[in-house]
Amino acid sequence: MGFEVGTVTRKATFSFAAFAVVAFFVGSASAETIESALARAYASNPDLNAQRAQLRAIDENVPRALSGYRPRVTASGDLGVSNLDVTRGNSAGFSSMQNDSFWPRGAALTIDQTLYNGNRTGNTVRRADASVLAGRSSLRTSEQSILTDAATAYMDVLRDTAFLNLRSANIDVLNEQLRQTQDRFNVGEVTRTDVAQVEARLAAGRSEWSLAEGNLKSSIARYRQVIGVEPKQLAPAKPLERLLPKMLDEAVRIAFADHPAIIAAAHNVDVAELDVKIVEGELYPSVGLQGSAQRRWDYQGSNVDLVQAQVVGRVNVPIYEGGETYARVRQAKETLGQRQLELDLARDRVRAAVVATWSQLEAAKARIQAAEAQIQAATIALNGVREEAKVGQRTTLDVLITDQDLLSARVNLVAAQRDRVVISYQVLSAMGRLSATTLALKVDQYNATTHYNQVRDKWIGLRTPGGR
Repeated sequence: MGFEVGTVTRKATFSFAAFAVVAFFVGSASAETIESALARAYASNPDLNAQRAQLRAIDENVPRALSGYRPRVTASGDLGVSNLDVTRGNSAGFSSMQNDSFWPRGAALTIDQTLYNGNRTGNTVRRADASVLAGRSSLRTSEQSILTDAATAYMDVLRDTAFLNLRSANIDVLNEQLRQTQDRFNVGEVTRTDVAQVEARLAAGRSEWSLAEGNLKSSIARYRQVIGVEPKQLAPAKPLERLLPKMLDEAVRIAFADHPAIIAAAHNVDVAELDVKIVEGELYPSVGLQGSAQRRWDYQGSNVDLVQAQVVGRVNVPIYEGGETYARVRQAKETLGQRQLELDLARDRVRAAVVATWSQLEAAKARIQAAEAQIQAATIALNGVREEAKVGQRTTLDVLITDQDLLSARVNLVAAQRDRVVISYQVLSAMGRLSATTLALKVDQYNATTHYNQVRDKWIGLRTPGGR
């Protein structure tokens, strides 16, 4: 078929539904498991790594804010050339001349230290920390999304491989049935219509096989995009129901407490509150201290030196700035109201997601039971119809229809089993509990606090902790 997903036996095709019982792929001892696939995605997915880089950039807002507590030091220097030519006359008609060339030069050092600015520096630091916490929660949301996408891609490859093999097995059955029907037609037991019915069903089966092949190729491409490697031999996967609570109300309670989207929205409210305080701080007086020292040579003449040092305290009191600051305070308050509404909206969305995925999981379980019962009944019916057809009590069309019913039941069971696994991941994600820790993935977990601690108190330096 032109792609390496693993060699699948026909017999194993029909046992796809028993994810936790039968190894789906030949050589499954060395097969990729869903846990190892998720670990690959966690470690190397470019979208997730981009989010981590974005969080590291947000971390740098903290040392930027802390710089408001620190002095600002400026050094300056200058060098020039000056020529002085003076002619003086007196009442006696005599004149005197002065010609002087010198090189004026100097160096200065200035230190500025803010002592008070309406507590804007403290509030800016707190805002930066709140932004970091919101960013970490957003990163957790991204991790959940990537892990869910990876689980979905993994199960889609398994499902579509099973579909393709079901279609292949169906074509084999129809080919054999066409041969038998043709033999019976040759001896006059059936009509040309019976042969045409089998031929039509065989053509439809080949079309369905082509569609299944295309779907599998698409799933393989998606797997490569999310997980980062081509799927080889994929092992069966179990749903995560062992990690889920027994009751829906408990799942909702956990989601309200743990979901990163809610936590991020709460931190965004903190950021907005601090924005109000920061802008209001501009209406308060500011107090600063400036110390300077300079040394000059050839000051206003050759061989003239100057040394000067001073310390100056400054107080600035804003009186009126045209109303611009007041407008920004009101604007920040409206933004705060928006963030509070977004927090309520985040809770509503999380609750809706938990309820929806929980219901879908229950429906998937019911579909599995129904599909298993359908397969059992369809198998009995097909065996009976085939025996009845041999003695002329059933037509070829009856056999084809019953065989198609059994195929549809098997397809339904495969789809339901895939949905049960995928939706169990979605439920855990909706609760805010889908993580490398919860899944016990064998991977070095990303610690967002490591970079934060590395840069928080840096006073100087251009290189990032990563070496760039």
